[in-house]
Amino acid sequence: MDYNKRPFVKINGFDDLCYFGWDKINTVLNSAIKDVQKDTKKDKLIITIDCYPGTNNNEILSAFKKSLVPFELYNTDDAFLPPKEIEKLIQHEITDDPVFGRITGFFLNDFFDSEKKRDICNMIEKSNKLVILIYGIGAPLFCIPDISVFIDITRWEAQMRFRRSEISNLGAKNCKTEWQLQYKRAYFIDWRIADREKKRNIKKWDFVIDTTNHNKPVMITGKTLLSSLDQVVSKPVSFLPYFDAAPWGGQWMKKKFNLDKEMLNSGWCFNCVPEENSLLLKFKDIIMEIPAVNLIYSYPEKLLGHGVFGLFGPEFPIRFDYLDTMSGSNLSFQVHPTTSYIQDKFGMHYTQDESYYIMDAGKDSTVYLGLKENIDFTQMTEDLKNANKSGGTFDVEKYVNKWPATKHDHFLIPAGVVHCSGANTMVLEISATPYIFTFKLWDWGRLGLDKKPRPVHIEHGKNVIQQEWTTKNVKNNLINNIKNIDKGDGWTQDTTGLYKSQFIETRRHKFNKKTYHDTNNTLHVIALVCGQSVIVESPSNLFEPFPINYAEVFIVPACVGPYTITPFSSKKNCVISDQCITIKAYVRINQ
Repeated sequence: MDYNKRPFVKINGFDDLCYFGWDKINTVLNSAIKDVQKDTKKDKLIITIDCYPGTNNNEILSAFKKSLVPFELYNTDDAFLPPKEIEKLIQHEITDDPVFGRITGFFLNDFFDSEKKRDICNMIEKSNKLVILIYGIGAPLFCIPDISVFIDITRWEAQMRFRRSEISNLGAKNCKTEWQLQYKRAYFIDWRIADREKKRNIKKWDFVIDTTNHNKPVMITGKTLLSSLDQVVSKPVSFLPYFDAAPWGGQWMKKKFNLDKEMLNSGWCFNCVPEENSLLLKFKDIIMEIPAVNLIYSYPEKLLGHGVFGLFGPEFPIRFDYLDTMSGSNLSFQVHPTTSYIQDKFGMHYTQDESYYIMDAGKDSTVYLGLKENIDFTQMTEDLKNANKSGGTFDVEKYVNKWPATKHDHFLIPAGVVHCSGANTMVLEISATPYIFTFKLWDWGRLGLDKKPRPVHIEHGKNVIQQEWTTKNVKNNLINNIKNIDKGDGWTQDTTGLYKSQFIETRRHKFNKKTYHDTNNTLHVIALVCGQSVIVESPSNLFEPFPINYAEVFIVPACVGPYTITPFSSKKNCVISDQCITIKAYVRINQ
């Protein structure tokens, strides 16, 4: 069976409460307005239309003005501080670095001019209009609404709009700025601020509108959203994957997943990064796309489990993604910050410990991992600086171990260990979620896709490289540290890592018969790394059978409890005899 590029969750019981298109949406909102006016007998009804950064304001306001009941409009944009004042306010967090900033400590209210905001609130209070519409990011901060509407958009679509120069950052007028800088500001500032408001208000929304696709809005009620997500969190689920080209990107996923042949390459696939991925909800014939974080913010303990929620709060700590260098080139030579460093420098409370699980490998597949014994570290950093400054070369193999990689090898990469995947390697990267914090040390003298040099961070890198991770230590502790811990009729279970300092545990199951699992009240993230397909089922029929194909990734929420995974074929009367392999990740609660 083919890789499912658009997995969705069928929502039961709400087919008549999902609305497509602006005309239908306005009809429903007009009816809601009349109902509230009738019930409350208010002389003035206030509607807040809150927005996530990146929404198309022209499209949305034009649609409301066309067929919504007559209203008096107030726009929160009019209360923002001037863009230059906001830039000055956040400068110490956004920094001059082209890639890294600090996770913001600001809240949305800090971006508003208090006098302008007060003036708008006074005008609303004095207005004698029947319907008042407060539109824009932060609308609920201006007045307690009679009807609360939220306009949502996925982060991936926001990134695409940055790339197309369609939108500006929060409180800015910078749509012509390089999209990488816009993305950086959104990552460290805009999305953090907006998500704080989303967490606070998500259970207060009366309506939520998906505007990911231009002029194809989908709306449901806030109660429908919560009920739908309650269905989602009660069974296995896959997020919507997205694919992107990379300077080192390969061709494996293009072929295996039947991707667009016009793509330059398929370097990245993010398929379990809820901060970035989407969730598709299907109501009869209508599909609504929402950010996957909405699930976390609505039901964090059901999804994560009590222990994981206690450690991380409403944040998904495990990340699965694919790195494709088959017929491509080496990843950048890099290192990730230690926990203390990422906390001190960037305001992130945990770091990107990770691992490479080898999905597929060419004859010359390699992984660079750890320093060689007895190298001159000072000379290595000087050589790195000189190579990057002069445009010369850096002799990686003089300083770094180059290990052969074969299918189903597992390389563990604690923070501070230098590493990169070599060419002709298909990697399933299993890691903690803070994915942006990569210190590139050497990029093999190549340019980015924009034909510009890619930023390197040698100063950061040299401060976090753990020099004790040399050849012997790496070989003994980080490569195929695999131990069989259980077996039965037709199956075995191995522990494959991660390293003891890392909070993620991974388990590999090899099986040709049904295997039994239990979440034990903690989140599971699983990929099928060998075999055509499997079926995930509930022993007590709590959810419908859930099919998974080769290379697909799915999560099993903590509240699911017992579940089984069985080899499966779509071919009638086909007996499964080939071995299937899954790799499962979860958070170690008691280390």
